[in-house]
Amino acid sequence: MLRNLYNQILQLSASPRAPVWLACVSFAESSFFPVPPDALLIPMILARPRLAWVLAAICTLASVAGACLGYLIGAELLDRVALPILRFYHAEGALGSFRAMYARWGMYVILIKGLTPIPFKLVTIASGAAHFDFGVFVAACGVTRGARFFLEAALLRRYGDSVRDFIERRLTLVTSVAAGAAVAGVVALRFI
Repeated sequence: MLRNLYNQILQLSASPRAPVWLACVSFAESSFFPVPPDALLIPMILARPRLAWVLAAICTLASVAGACLGYLIGAELLDRVALPILRFYHAEGALGSFRAMYARWGMYVILIKGLTPIPFKLVTIASGAAHFDFGVFVAACGVTRGARFFLEAALLRRYGDSVRDFIERRLTLVTSVAAGAAVAGVVALRFI
């Protein structure tokens, strides 16, 4: 089953419409979608290594645009939904404390978590909820997402054939490690 899925993703990655799908997934993942764009980016670079930099740029730009939507969701919807609940429980101070903490550490949160398997949408929505400085937010998103996707592109461009051979020989191991990393990211988010 994994081998079939892997082959289908590789075929999709080589299709002419693949960059459009990559942009859509990258945009959506930064605001509401659970699948990271790496699931498409990696096989796309393996399928067409000469386009590695273009694909990383598409992924980065779409991810930052999606992060802006995530910020808007956090800024507009959380105030409208969370504030009435906090008022009901007389806990308005909790949101103030969160915003103060985010004002102090928010840029580091964005920079660190943008590189990890922790869902980026959580960072973008939290940034909006905290009303973090939007210009700094966009710049930090550009830096951290660009670093992640261009690093992947560089490694895959340099070691692509050996990476492809490794994945094809140990597909179950690779998917298990990827799933473990995603779970570890969610657990780390829960306790950080």
